[in-house]
Formats: sequence, C-alpha cells, structure tokens
Amino acid sequence: MAGTTIFTDFLTELEVPHTREYSDKQFENMPFKSLFGLSKLLGQYGVDGEGLELSSPADIVDLDVPFIATTGGGLVIVTEINGGTIRYITQGVVEEMPLSEFRKAWRGTVFVAYPGEDACEPGYSEHRRDLFFAKAKGWILWGCAALLFLYLFISNGIYRHVSTVLLSLIDIAGLYLTYLLVQKSLKIKNRVADTVCKALQEGGCDNVLEMKAAKFFGIFSWSEVGFTYFSVSLLTLLMFPQWICYLALCNACCLPFTFWSIWYQKFRAKMWCTLCVSVQCSLWLLFFCYLGGGWFRGAFPLKPEFFVLGVVYLFVLLALNRILPVFDKSSEE
Repeated sequence: MAGTTIFTDFLTELEVPHTREYSDKQFENMPFKSLFGLSKLLGQYGVDGEGLELSSPADIVDLDVPFIATTGGGLVIVTEINGGTIRYITQGVVEEMPLSEFRKAWRGTVFVAYPGEDACEPGYSEHRRDLFFAKAKGWILWGCAALLFLYLFISNGIYRHVSTVLLSLIDIAGLYLTYLLVQKSLKIKNRVADTVCKALQEGGCDNVLEMKAAKFFGIFSWSEVGFTYFSVSLLTLLMFPQWICYLALCNACCLPFTFWSIWYQKFRAKMWCTLCVSVQCSLWLLFFCYLGGGWFRGAFPLKPEFFVLGVVYLFVLLALNRILPVFDKSSEE
C-alpha cells in the first residue's frame, strides 16, 4: 500500500475522520508545503492550530501530543514522549530515539493542533461512499479470480496430485514475491515489502534493485521477468495442465540464474535482497516438485507447444514492460 502524507498521518493521530485518497490529494495540491499552508488546510477540516517557537528544548515535554516538530531532516509528527524516549512518525514510518538525541535534531519550532468537536473532512460521507464502491470493485475482482482459480483447479484435476497442488501454491507465493519486487523497483511504498526486506539486510532490496545487474539485457528488470514467469506458469498449469512437462523444462532453464543471483549478491553487490533470495528459493522448490512428480518425462522431443509457451512468456514480458512505466514513482522523486 502506498504511503500516506504527513497531513493524513497527522489527521489520523488527531482522530479526525478523513479518507486517505482525498486528504492526500488536498495536501499534494497545496501551493506551498509549509506549516502555514498546513494550518490553512487543517482549518478546512475544523482543526485550529498554531506554530510555536519554544525558548528551551526542555519545554518540548510539556506539550500535548500529537504535534508536528521541525527537524534538520524535515517535519515529523511526535506521538509519544515517555521518560527519556520520544516516538515520532517520519514519512509514514514510526520511529523512536532518545529524547536527548531528538533535541539536538529539533529546530525549536512546533505546530500544535486543536480539533473542534465537529472536526471532519469536507464531504466525508460522500468520499466514504465512493471509497466503499471502489473497494467493492476490488473485492468482486478478487472474488471472481478466486472462483475461476477453484474452477480450473478442480475441473482440470490439479488437486489429484500432491506435486501439482504444491506447484500451484509455490507459483502463487512466487507471484506475490515478484509483485512486491515490482513495487520496489517502481518506488511504490509497501509496508509488507519493507518488512520482508529487513529480514536479511536493512535496505538490501532497494540497493540491489538500483544496480545495473538488476536489469535483464539492460531492458527488462528481473522483477518483471520473475512476475512474468510465475504468472504465466500458474495460468498455464491451470488452463493447460497437459503442458506441465514444458513448464518443468522452463523451470530447469531458470535455475542457472539462481546461482548467478546468489553469487552476485554475495561477492559483487555485497548485500542481500531478501525478496530476491526468496524468489530463487521458490524456483528450486518448483524444480523439486516437478522432479518429484515425474513431470520431466515427455518433454523430449520438443513439440510446438513448448515454443508457443515461450512466445507467451515473451509476449507477457513485453506487455508488462510497456505498462509498468505508467506506475513508476521514481520520476516523481
């Protein structure tokens, strides 16, 4: 999920009813991103506020939270001061540090807010209704996808063999992992992806994805290649299970890449992308399922279906490569 702005984070802490989409848009359309502009915008929500210049850093403990404080790194929302520790929100992430360290970074200016009893987003009811219908479309879409999956899973007998059940589950897991990788490569914030990426090394995923080696032939990102592989493999297994031997062969062709990826992260990048490593593990789990199920039998001699499958992979990859730049957030930074 995309990160919120400091404005919607502040409204949340103030417990002012609002919708993220509308309020984020209002904040982004502000002519000047300043405390004065923020005060004017809050006024439209029934929230009064004022900026204060404190004479002593020690006075910060006397303020009621939440409030906005100016620091060398920008504006942060202070949510809790407990003993010698201060907790705050910066860029949508909750952090904490010793109060003494925070005072060094703090510039002495704060913005305090006073929500009125009727404080609320303008047109909140209408925005909530529109948001509900927008979410309902998403629920219906996922519901249809689930029903279609179950129909194909049962009608094509995928459930009859343990290996094909496992293949389906691993493809779904790989699809989700590469979806997170795609979001990472497009600079789209996702808290799940951020949490997973911290498992092996803080910031490892972001740094690895910024390297030139993160692109296949310098054109396609490996996240696009991975998303294409798992999505086409899953749909092929569900719709054309008789092609499973060719899916097994395609999986075997991917395995040399896993060795290169691990080698590159360890010896060249010298950092680990948790999501990337997880994808490599998924490819090997698929291989053992194909091998254990005996699905490599019948792959040779190659038939036209194998080349058709290759064309489908290529088509989806090219289509994805054309579509994804529309969602790229890196150009906005």
